[in-house]
Amino acid sequence: MQGLAGAAALGSATLPARAARSTERSSYTPGFFSQPEWAFLHAACDRLIPEDAVGPGAIALGVPEFIDRQMETPYAYGKLWYMQAPFVSGPDNLGYQLPFTPRDIYRKGIAGAEAFVKAKYGQSFHALDAATRDVILQGFETGDVRFGDLPASVFFAQLLNNTMEGAFSDPIHGGNKGLGGWTTIGFPGARADFMDWVDQYGKEYPLGTVSISGETA
Repeated sequence: MQGLAGAAALGSATLPARAARSTERSSYTPGFFSQPEWAFLHAACDRLIPEDAVGPGAIALGVPEFIDRQMETPYAYGKLWYMQAPFVSGPDNLGYQLPFTPRDIYRKGIAGAEAFVKAKYGQSFHALDAATRDVILQGFETGDVRFGDLPASVFFAQLLNNTMEGAFSDPIHGGNKGLGGWTTIGFPGARADFMDWVDQYGKEYPLGTVSISGETA
């Protein structure tokens, strides 16, 4: 699975072992997602970026909170997309051609995914073991499953992209808790000036990771 494997690879042993941990569990209450949707989102994000010995996973990084916060932005309402009819199926190079905003994709996608999983396994997605959840997500990414008029692959791509954004965006947006995503990949963050280091090849950057707000790892 290209998308899921690519996300999981970020936690591989090739990354710096000094990656920070975020052990604090958020008490955040979602504003957009219902509790069943929230349970699905947690279970899916947990498999897209699982926690391991190298760095924190999507849950510790606050990715579900990031996604929920994004659902109240102009982006989630489709304000940044061209959303006028006609909506005609076409090749990928024509771009997104569906009438669904990100909010719609999550609503329809999670409902469709849960219906699919319950019909096949008799349980909700979050109740399944990790290996089974991986198989299901792989099927959504690469297969021909449809949730009514929404292809499962579109839902998976939306979820994967937002999960990656939540893990590696600045913490001011609700994700990347404790700057754990940045420290895992060795990203120094939002420092104003790196000019003293742009030509110092082969030297390890000595300053820690910092966010726009001034938070440090």
